[in-house]
Amino acid sequence: MKRTEINELGEFGIIKRINSKFENVHKSTVLGIGDDAAITSSDKELILISSDMLIEGVHFDLSYTPLIHLGYKLVVINLSDIFSMNCYPNQILINLAISNKFSIEAIDEIYKGIKYACDDYNIDLIGGDTTSSMSGLVMSCTVIGYGHKKQISYRDKAKVDDIICVSGDLGRAFLGLLILQREKSKYLDEPKNQPDLSKYKKLVEKQLRPEARKDIIDYFKSYKIVPNSMIDISDGLSSDLLHISNSSDLGFKIFEEKLPIELDTYSVSRELNIDYLEAVLNGGEEYELLFSIPVDKFDSLNLDNIDITPIGHFTKNKKRSIVQKNGKEIELNSKGWKHF
Repeated sequence: MKRTEINELGEFGIIKRINSKFENVHKSTVLGIGDDAAITSSDKELILISSDMLIEGVHFDLSYTPLIHLGYKLVVINLSDIFSMNCYPNQILINLAISNKFSIEAIDEIYKGIKYACDDYNIDLIGGDTTSSMSGLVMSCTVIGYGHKKQISYRDKAKVDDIICVSGDLGRAFLGLLILQREKSKYLDEPKNQPDLSKYKKLVEKQLRPEARKDIIDYFKSYKIVPNSMIDISDGLSSDLLHISNSSDLGFKIFEEKLPIELDTYSVSRELNIDYLEAVLNGGEEYELLFSIPVDKFDSLNLDNIDITPIGHFTKNKKRSIVQKNGKEIELNSKGWKHF
């Protein structure tokens, strides 16, 4: 039998391969594999379902990740997938595979974080599974949300001249991870030197305890706006913008000078001797919302009290570019997170 290495296809090649082997047979299945959440229908609303995993050694390092933050993050990254469809999540199911190095008190800490997230976002935990693991901690969450047909935003509905917008700021989560990794390395070299993360609080917090942008969906609702396209930034701005571009069969132009970047991102990038633009474009784990809306809808928005930033627009031609501060236009390639 021919052997194909996993990294030859990558995550999205594997997803496409799996999807090609399955055909939806139920009328209640509105959307299957390929977007941030699957959709099924009920009598009154569409049901959205999404699931994500966190695996020790792949997605998190317990040497600098508090279990309470890990439980919180597990919930938040899944809720973000429903918000990115312009809908609201209601229920979650949690699965844990735990090795014998964990105590009951450790499990309590994980679920304390889960409970905080459920309280913050008004979510019901309705079930799940707990089992043993021979290779560290494995966690997964399935989230269920609801929405009306005309309310839902997809990846493949961007239109020519749509304004591309992003919530929040970019780059902090990736830099927070680099700081944690650096401090771990320094500690291993000299255990007597305890890490001091006080000056990096905002970066580390964005990495360890991200927020799902329910407030942005509330804002859309108040203005009766449904974005033509939307995705959450989990793999990096460049990667996720290309997902919308490819799905909608459009090109785009974004502008470096428009990207929302905090001062900490500039200063810590210099400290770590990396290009701040690499962190901003390719860092990932932001869980901010990237979306597009028509020009007339954008012009009607009041952005005084909401952190939404226009960064460019979609184009009929297939060119995908970023205009640098010096005016030079270059192709934007995806260098975001790759799972394989």
